[in-house]
Formats: sequence, C-alpha cells, structure tokens
Amino acid sequence: MTAEKRNIRLPRVAMVTRILFASFLFGTGIMTMGFAINGYPVGDTPDDVGRFMIALEQTGYLIFWVGFFKTVAGGLMFFPRTAPLAVLMSLPYVVNILLYVTFFAHQYLVIGLPDFAACALLIYCYFDWYRPILASPTEQPGPMSTPTSTPSGGDHAF
Repeated sequence: MTAEKRNIRLPRVAMVTRILFASFLFGTGIMTMGFAINGYPVGDTPDDVGRFMIALEQTGYLIFWVGFFKTVAGGLMFFPRTAPLAVLMSLPYVVNILLYVTFFAHQYLVIGLPDFAACALLIYCYFDWYRPILASPTEQPGPMSTPTSTPSGGDHAF
C-alpha cells in the first residue's frame, strides 16, 4: 500500500484529538522532566500516591527519560507526517497510565481515561497506516528457493 492510499478515518476528529493529545504529551513530558530534575512536589504527610512518587525518586527510576520520551512523542504528533509513529510511541506510556490510575491512583481517572481514549481513537483513525505492520508475510519465490508445497518424498515419504 502506498502512502497516497493511506487514509485517515474521521480526519477532522483525528486532527483535533491529535493536537490536544500532542499538547498534553508535550506539556506533561516537560513537567515530568522537571520533576526528575527538581524532585516531586509532595506534602509533609504524603498519601499513597506521594509515597509512590518518593519511592520512584529514591530508586532512581528513569523518570527523566520517560518525560523525554513523552516530549518527543508529543512533538512528533504535532506534524501530520510523523503522527502515526508518535501514536505508536505513546502507546506503552498510555497503557501504563491506564493501569496506574485504574489500580492505584483512582483520583486521576479523569486524566488517565481520556488519555487512553485519545490514543485508542488515534490508532483507529490511523489504522490504514499500520496495516503493513500487521499484514502476514507473503512468500515470494526467489532464485534459490525450493518448493514447499510437497515434501521431498511425496505424501508417503516415511
């Protein structure tokens, strides 16, 4: 399938969702890198989420690189040509956030669910771009290939 035949489903909805999702990823990516550099803003008596964030900071979790990756994915998503790649790049982060807000930080469901929904909608909208990745390989006979339809002894080789 050539690039000219790759359609975007719901193009207007996809564009608005892409710009909003890109802004979210880019902004929170910058914020996350700031937290990695300056520390997490946690109160005097942290709740479960605050204790989790402190544990991440103390263990040396790669939070700076997560923020950097979000910033790059969000930046790439602003451009229509690189948006399908950026949507796939954001998928692991979005699934992680969905699991985090579902099982741990329920108060952030209002952020995690739309985050996941935007990524899922964009995957649907750009699905024609992903078809070559999902297609099964077709065997093309070459000069050195042998026929695979019948074994070398016929049906009764043994």
